[in-house]
Amino acid sequence: MGESESRSATEKIPLEKINDYTWRIPQYKPAMRVPGIIFANEALLEKMQTDRTLWQCANVAQLPGIYKHAITLPDGHEGYGFPIGGVAATDYEEGVISPGGVGYDINCGVRLLTTRLSEKEIRPKLAPLAETIFRNVPSGLGSRRKDFSVSAADLDRLVVEGVDWLIKRGLGWAEDVEHCEERGCMKGGDPSKVSSTAKNRGLSQIGTLGSGNHFLEIQKVDKIFDAGAAKVFGLESEGQVTVMIHCGSRGYGHQVCSDYLRVMERAVQRYKISLPDRELACAPGSSPEAGDYYEAMVCAVNYAFCNRQAIMHWVRQSFHQVYGEDPEKFGLKLVYDVAHNIAKIETHKIDGGERKVWVHRKGATRAFPPGHADVPEDYRSVGQPVLIPGSMGTSSWVLVGSQKAMNLTFGSTAHGAGRMMSRSAAKRHYWGGDIKAALEKRGIVVRAASASVLAEEADPAYKNVDVVADVSDKIGIATKVARLVPIAVVKG
Repeated sequence: MGESESRSATEKIPLEKINDYTWRIPQYKPAMRVPGIIFANEALLEKMQTDRTLWQCANVAQLPGIYKHAITLPDGHEGYGFPIGGVAATDYEEGVISPGGVGYDINCGVRLLTTRLSEKEIRPKLAPLAETIFRNVPSGLGSRRKDFSVSAADLDRLVVEGVDWLIKRGLGWAEDVEHCEERGCMKGGDPSKVSSTAKNRGLSQIGTLGSGNHFLEIQKVDKIFDAGAAKVFGLESEGQVTVMIHCGSRGYGHQVCSDYLRVMERAVQRYKISLPDRELACAPGSSPEAGDYYEAMVCAVNYAFCNRQAIMHWVRQSFHQVYGEDPEKFGLKLVYDVAHNIAKIETHKIDGGERKVWVHRKGATRAFPPGHADVPEDYRSVGQPVLIPGSMGTSSWVLVGSQKAMNLTFGSTAHGAGRMMSRSAAKRHYWGGDIKAALEKRGIVVRAASASVLAEEADPAYKNVDVVADVSDKIGIATKVARLVPIAVVKG
């Protein structure tokens, strides 16, 4: 155990209660430039106090150029450097950019599709549909489709052009880009800033679901809370079938993070940046190191958008194979694709003026309000869809962004349930066969690459996503639209 880890294990983090869902870490250390702010109820806060979450929040508050406060969201738990469920905005010129504020799975994110089918209509063919999707969508570490491959030159174009590159090659519909964050292509990527190791890892993994907490679920609308917003998003009625895809940038993004953490560790020395934890390695936003990382990160962001796009195409193809009809007959329209691990250059109102900032969202979802220019035009009257996936076999949520989020969290909210137990600990406590049997007893069809992945993703290893969504709603940083529950689960 390193010095910082041993200190965090014993350090008592002071907390001031603002209200039932808001807690403040005061600037109790001289190096803290801003306070920390925690959005949680008592139960969620208690869980955060069992690991390094609050200590990491206080550390983030020491980053050069940070504005307002270091934020931990309701799903917050310990991560690398930043807590997962962490948000921080630093000045574009005077602040820093930190890979730990984005994470290893760059643009791990979620996309949601609606269908015209009800649960009753899909049940007779649900098992073969899940099996077909499991066969068509490569998962795990080494799997890939034999009919889909990209060359090194293709990969470099894909990470610059984003989702449109795939659509032009028949993997999707033209309108898909309209409902992707950044229209499925974040600008500013430069493949020359990505290592050959990252590219080699990416070549074999594009269009794969991956393992761990990544999943593909066939769901149904369980309850609608905001009928107006739900209708705008295409969620017409309870019982309607939806499809959710949760995955990220695979080994490509992981390697980009690993490569640039080493670069940033050297930059900390070069620019004489004092940090409470080496995991917060960073560089001034105006430095060559920051520029290189950002351009490589953008490539990984676009890789992830394309990854989910290819998977969505094969989901549509699976419906065609099982039902023998054009997938458009079943709807299968993209509601939205939202990123969870990302750094963005944005403008926010701070101290009465407009400031250009680096917004780090690590395990956090953008939650922009009605009228915002970055919300798709057909959603602008209600706000941006917010997608919060649950743990395996539990509910997932659709919420909508709010103006209050812009004021409190730089337009951000929670991204999921948040782990409470490590994967190795979960595998010691649970057996995959038991998990599968319990899910199937509830009428949930399960297809998984192995029993061990079911064990490590067991529901008790996570916080209650319903509570996370409820706290977000009560604070007002995103408001409830609809609750979705799984009827089939596909795991890598």
